[in-house]
Amino acid sequence: MPAKSKKNVKIKVTLVGSLIDSKPVHKKTARALGLRRRGASRIHDDNPVIRGMIAKVVHLVNVEEVSNG
Repeated sequence: MPAKSKKNVKIKVTLVGSLIDSKPVHKKTARALGLRRRGASRIHDDNPVIRGMIAKVVHLVNVEEVSNG
């Protein structure tokens, strides 16, 4: 992932897939992102930690960049 040149870049993560019948590690990762139920959204700082968590559940989430300012 290339480093972002903007200081206040945030990303909006939305859970679009169901966690029913998902692996426990995927459920825990979604929960750690603050996503409890389908359709839930959270805004996070864009950093390698959050990007790694998103990579684990990429098949369950949509990610959008949100301009902060």
